[in-house]
Amino acid sequence: AEEVLLGDPSLTAGVPGKGPITMSEIETWLDDERNFIELNPRLPLGLSQGSSQITGLDENPLTRAKIELGRQLYFDTRLSVDSTVSCASCHDPSMGYTAQTKTRIGIKGKAGGRNSPVSFNRILSDKQFWDGRADSLEAQAIGPIENPIEMGFTHEGVVKRLSSIPVYAKQFEKIFGSVTIDAVGKAIAAFERVIVTAPSPYDYNEQWRTFKNLEPEDLEDDDDLAKLYAEAAAGVKAHPMSESAKRGREIFFTEKGNCSACHVGANLADEKYHNIGVGMDKKDPDIGRHAVSNDDVDMGAFKTPTIRNVALTSPYMHDGSVATLEEVVEWYDKGGHPHKHLSTKIRPLNLNDTEEADLVEFMKACTSSTPVVETGRLPADA
Repeated sequence: AEEVLLGDPSLTAGVPGKGPITMSEIETWLDDERNFIELNPRLPLGLSQGSSQITGLDENPLTRAKIELGRQLYFDTRLSVDSTVSCASCHDPSMGYTAQTKTRIGIKGKAGGRNSPVSFNRILSDKQFWDGRADSLEAQAIGPIENPIEMGFTHEGVVKRLSSIPVYAKQFEKIFGSVTIDAVGKAIAAFERVIVTAPSPYDYNEQWRTFKNLEPEDLEDDDDLAKLYAEAAAGVKAHPMSESAKRGREIFFTEKGNCSACHVGANLADEKYHNIGVGMDKKDPDIGRHAVSNDDVDMGAFKTPTIRNVALTSPYMHDGSVATLEEVVEWYDKGGHPHKHLSTKIRPLNLNDTEEADLVEFMKACTSSTPVVETGRLPADA
């Protein structure tokens, strides 16, 4: 296997060339044995503490060929029945891998009932969707294809369509043996697993906290430690956190804010489901995870979203009902909407205006870039 650092732009640069991908170009690509070497992914600073959470690679190993096929499928509207909607329509790189609409919008302008969750850092997540109904990223990837509100197609229909496109047929044959809906899911999942957030000011600050109290004499006889110290110092200098964000960090990770009761770990999300009261004042509220588990504790509970890049992914909550981070903090500060199924982790915080502003600044300090992705190069029709 070849070790790669996720975020490497070569993984998402697409088949070399310009315009629609031709058969000649794809044959040259598929003839390169390097594109079929199994990749051993390494996570960037910050996310790296979650390396033990990496999921799905035993069943679906990464290769450049598989990632590239997934990239093409992710941006191709031909996966929808009327060729108007792609995965990127609801999970757009230019919009923080969301759609920045209250709820998802599918074919013919149909609106769904839930906000589009982000599709980055999925390599650290197993169950997918707000209610966790998909057991894997592969299962999630093919779900919207046959959803009448999203892509409105059938699995059989999309397999037939992809089989009729020579450049796709050639890739599926070489990578998976044939075009199947399972192969479609595996390819898209492979692409999504290499979309990760780069280190943020928060991550550089955390790295520096490990070294900031060292004295010069601590470094004198340890060249390796001195090197790590220098790297941490350079990182925090180039990517500083504001004093407000630092104060917000203390609120976030202590009982004062209690945010890390759910927003914890490398991706600042616990991969669990909680009822925080959103939408529970409606006549027929969305029952969330309960529809999957049939467990009363999951009534109105939804999966914890990541705080990473949250400043780029408004509106918020599972129903897109909260427009700004300031309003998110206000929601938690008041203790959500009281309800018999409200999580015991939700309680009034009694923050003052400065503390609320500091908490917002901390969340903004968790913002960073994602890999540059080729979005336009797709297979020619014939």
